[in-house]
Amino acid sequence: MKIRNYAILLLAGLILLTGCKGKKKEIYDNIPIIEKALNDTASAFYADFKAYPTDLKELPIGVFDSGTGGLTVLEKILSLDAFQNITGEESRDGILDFAGEHFIYLADQANMPYGVYDACGKADYLRELVIKDALFLMGDKFYENPFQFPAAGVKPRVKIMVIACNTATAYGLKYVQSMLAQSGTGVKVIGVINAGVKATLDQFKDETAPYAIGVLATQGTISSGAYERTIREMVSERGIKQEIVVVNQSGYGFAESVDSEPDYVNVYLKTPRASYRGPRFGEADADIKKELLPVYNFDMTQGRVLTSVGEDGQYAEFQLNNAINYARFNLVSLVERHRQSGSTVPLKAVILGCTHYPFLIETLQQVIDELRNYTVDGRHIYRHLIADNFAFIDPAIYTAIECYRTLREDGNLAFRITEMEVAPYISVPNGDLDAKYLTEDGSLTYEYKYGREIGTEEITTKPVPFSKSNIDETNLKRIEKLLPYSYSLIYPTMY
Repeated sequence: MKIRNYAILLLAGLILLTGCKGKKKEIYDNIPIIEKALNDTASAFYADFKAYPTDLKELPIGVFDSGTGGLTVLEKILSLDAFQNITGEESRDGILDFAGEHFIYLADQANMPYGVYDACGKADYLRELVIKDALFLMGDKFYENPFQFPAAGVKPRVKIMVIACNTATAYGLKYVQSMLAQSGTGVKVIGVINAGVKATLDQFKDETAPYAIGVLATQGTISSGAYERTIREMVSERGIKQEIVVVNQSGYGFAESVDSEPDYVNVYLKTPRASYRGPRFGEADADIKKELLPVYNFDMTQGRVLTSVGEDGQYAEFQLNNAINYARFNLVSLVERHRQSGSTVPLKAVILGCTHYPFLIETLQQVIDELRNYTVDGRHIYRHLIADNFAFIDPAIYTAIECYRTLREDGNLAFRITEMEVAPYISVPNGDLDAKYLTEDGSLTYEYKYGREIGTEEITTKPVPFSKSNIDETNLKRIEKLLPYSYSLIYPTMY
């Protein structure tokens, strides 16, 4: 009996001893830029996290994207009224939930589109860019112009980060989480993908029949498999039994056209150009199908498509030159992909898996209406594939809600009675770059942008404040029309 008691005591002692040692130490697979941020005091990317403020409450909220598309997420944050400000209960009270908060927004315009890096074999460089975006928000300096070095502008650090970019979330979220866990700052990060999938499944939680979910996202996001993987995981977690078909569609040139990237959209052109990188006629996934021209229903007016005609009277060149037409091409391609698959389950939703896409929501809704009514020889081709209660899902609103809940739970809401403020920054090419790396309009050349290597100390782009010289006028007008909260806080800061 004594031997048995001793054995029990010994076992208890071992358990206690194990407990005293604490939890198993986390193992982090740091990429070079994270090692520099954490440990290399000689590096331009060293973050000095030990100097980070211990009280995060008064710091701004950081939001970053590969361009200005992330302003659609910022807009949902700025305009959110889903909670009682006093109690935190989830119901509207007529007061903006983030009233009095300050924000820092970064558009990494010089390095966009993010969705192309993986296709160019540069996924590792994309991860480095995402970490650099995070380091800028967590830093206390900014460049006042492209030629300045070192950075002399002073800015506050942030208390939380929102990655308002699906591709950056897919490729970089876990690395940002890893760096933050090692930083000891208490700063947290939120990505947009989980929020979008949760919103979609919540919206159709009472469905019992099979249905399809479309995912329209950048090439990088689609190739990462992040959305489909997250959908499958959440379907399993929720015990959903019916079949859910996922229809993935890369948004070829869509985000780039919204940000007026000159290789995709150039309003000053009237004829096709050699540098065009958008969809062309062909039979590949990224190609315009001639037989679908009546379905795309492109707007051919005012240079929105650039064409040339050959001796046979047929189009020799056909180049999209407006974001509306990129939206049409990509959404029609998604629904046509579903039709060609042979599946007959209806599309209940399309997740707008890129923050740039909600800018064209009116066009996208119009395309769905056109497809419902499109006929060939009196027969509806697409109507049975589009549910009556079809919806576009914008993950932004659900990302805003998650940001609020996180700050509230951590006690990090500022509760100021002053106005909200936004300090906007945009990346531009380093003013000291050799001209051979730049296009005529001053952007990074495609070859240079996607040919850079990780782990160097080279600073190829610099975040500078938004200005009327670095924000395209067409894009600015779109922001004014569609994102009034963001525009009202950003435009007065621009010089």
